[in-house]
Amino acid sequence: MSEAQRELCARRAHVRGLVQGVAFRWHAKQKADELGLCGWIRNLPDGRVETCFEGTAAATRAFRDWLSRGPRAAQVRGLDLWTTEPVGWASFEIVHTEPRAPLA
Repeated sequence: MSEAQRELCARRAHVRGLVQGVAFRWHAKQKADELGLCGWIRNLPDGRVETCFEGTAAATRAFRDWLSRGPRAAQVRGLDLWTTEPVGWASFEIVHTEPRAPLA
């Protein structure tokens, strides 16, 4: 693991509520890009949104706080959050299936 990866904080989250069909992923990508985060976000078949993201501690906290509210049209009812190991994602992307390797 590189020095830069050790300094990264990484999280995985599931967002529950009215979070699909309200541009949640698009707005999340904009916020992640603004915060300098890397990772991915996708819809799950059960109506939740799943995301993995990594960046500085301050940026991951700010994104976590944003996820708990979401965009104006969303109605977030819960956020499940886990700490994970950084993997070195190169950007933040909207995906349809969970990536198995860092996005280039």
